[in-house]
Amino acid sequence: MSSHRFILSLLLVGILSVLTCHASTGSGDVYMLRLDDEIGSSTWRYTQQALNEARQRDSELVIVHLNTYGGSVVHADSIRTAIMNYPGPIVAFVDNNAASAGALIALACDSVYMRRGASMGAVTVVNGTDGQAMPDKYQSYMRAMMRSTAENHGKYIDSTGHERWRRDPLIAEAMVDSRVEVPGLIDSTRVLTFTADEAVKWHYADAKAESVHDVLKDLGYGENEYQITEYQPDWLDHLIGFFTNPAIQAILIMIIIGGIYMELHSPGMGFPSAAAIIAAVLYFLPLYITGIASSWIILLFVLGVMLIILEIFVVPGFGITGIAGISCVCAAVILGLIEHYTFSLSHLNADAIWSSMVIFVAGLLLAVIAVWYLTSSYGPKWVRRHTELLLTQQVKDGYIGVDMSPVNYIGLDGSAVTDMRPAGKVEINGEILDAVATQGFIHAGARVKITKYENAQIYVREL
Repeated sequence: MSSHRFILSLLLVGILSVLTCHASTGSGDVYMLRLDDEIGSSTWRYTQQALNEARQRDSELVIVHLNTYGGSVVHADSIRTAIMNYPGPIVAFVDNNAASAGALIALACDSVYMRRGASMGAVTVVNGTDGQAMPDKYQSYMRAMMRSTAENHGKYIDSTGHERWRRDPLIAEAMVDSRVEVPGLIDSTRVLTFTADEAVKWHYADAKAESVHDVLKDLGYGENEYQITEYQPDWLDHLIGFFTNPAIQAILIMIIIGGIYMELHSPGMGFPSAAAIIAAVLYFLPLYITGIASSWIILLFVLGVMLIILEIFVVPGFGITGIAGISCVCAAVILGLIEHYTFSLSHLNADAIWSSMVIFVAGLLLAVIAVWYLTSSYGPKWVRRHTELLLTQQVKDGYIGVDMSPVNYIGLDGSAVTDMRPAGKVEINGEILDAVATQGFIHAGARVKITKYENAQIYVREL
């Protein structure tokens, strides 16, 4: 019995040691995503990848580390939606800046912590070229987006028994529109931007924190009770983010359209078609990998290319085949920019359509400018030789120039200097010229009239 008790005691000590060790090292898996760049296609892909990985790891908490001045509204809306639909808790840590689109992302998180000296707000939609505020049509949509994001946090019962919003929707609107007034906070002369203290006071931040570890400490995590895993984008993420950038997409559209146009005006399949195919692959492949473009959109583009090839090599002239092919190509390029587009129009929104049309029109204008330059006299000859005749007939190469000045003698009268049987010589205005009689023979001294000038030869008839 004593040996059994000894073995049992060892087992109990081992189990307690394992449990103690497990408690000391921590079991809480915290996943962190840094959004420190301009909000755009890259950050949207990073968010998708990070949330998927956090879900696979079954992380207890996701922290979004924010330090951004904003960016694309379309991608910020996608990030906002992904955060609100995530099944687990997500906390935003505003490390200095959460401006514009960054404020929208922070507001979508379940909790917000801000570093001392940080700021959050100024969500007015501006023009990407000169920074001027867009018309009220766009501000209205942004106000509704901010309001609905604030309302998503729900309400609570305060100490007086009144029901209040956890995040006041009116304050969210004031971050967009300077005309919105919040009593005691801001008048109708400026757009709202919170400091850390103001955000905590008006319940747009839960507390201030100087680091991610301070955030976790405030959330009840002990010093050794968590392990932070940070999302690290790989080279493929960077590459896909680069090719899904709107500016790069516009350039790829320019190459696709310009290449197809120049191929239609040059014989055979050459450099323009190769450039268009490579640009199409670089355009559609990242969209397909990220799930933005469906496979049927790519098939629509391939169908358009096949119709254009049929127009070039099989169907004479330019008709319905070419028009249908170009229409399919343009439709595929535009629809590829609309994320998860289906045949149902209910999934579309004005921002997605507007953004895709702006990128497509920008690419189209670039294509027109590029084609004009490449095919003009200013363009390089290696491009123009496929679309126009550049050969010059030089005398040193054996080409002989034809004097066309005798054409001015047509209709004038002269006299035959020699008998013309039928060739001979005639005198016109004191100049002796070779000539050919158009009818019969002409004796020397007869009056003649110049009738035509062909193949470097004067033709005469007797008067």
